[in-house]
Amino acid sequence: MKQRDIEPFFATLRAANPQPVTELEFASVFELLAAVLLSAQATDVGVNKATRRLYPVANTPQAILDLGPERLEGYIKTIGLFRSKARHLIETCRILVEQHGGTVPRTREALEALPGVGRKTANVVLNVAFGEETMAVDTHIFRVSNRTGLAPGRNPYEVEMGLLERVPKQYLANAHHWLILHGRYVCVARTPRCWECAVVRYCDYQPKTPPPGASAGTAPG
Repeated sequence: MKQRDIEPFFATLRAANPQPVTELEFASVFELLAAVLLSAQATDVGVNKATRRLYPVANTPQAILDLGPERLEGYIKTIGLFRSKARHLIETCRILVEQHGGTVPRTREALEALPGVGRKTANVVLNVAFGEETMAVDTHIFRVSNRTGLAPGRNPYEVEMGLLERVPKQYLANAHHWLILHGRYVCVARTPRCWECAVVRYCDYQPKTPPPGASAGTAPG
């Protein structure tokens, strides 16, 4: 993607969705942290289904500890890898209670020291809960960044660094959400929906995917 196309690319995404938000459901910083921890290799829909049952019963680090691993597993067993995630969440809650007074820390180092919390999860919490201009590169953002030419990279870290360098300052706070939603609903993995993409003119991807039923040479838009 040419440098001159990046600003209108994000301006178009912003015009369509001025105040993007995560699709994970939460009512506190801890609920957000727990939901993101549970969302690894799972859908937001699946996580929300589980946390709607869990959070009315236990939505603080101490309350999760009081549940214990077996009861916690019962609430999240519909999520993939639920046993390891339950173990990580219990240990994370123990550290939050013992070392942070039951609150979620605001530094990357402290967040990444929590079991089950990697760079992506820390970036989500820093961005969504604390308003920092971080870029949490999941599979959607990785795909969109490489496919469009916005910030090509061989791994999530390279893509993250490329995005932080190329995304204009005024869009950084919300860029993570726009790119995730674009990858989730338009620039999908198997067959990108180029024919209904609002930013198709700025994208490097070739050949553009024609609408269903159209001939292969039909250009979208």
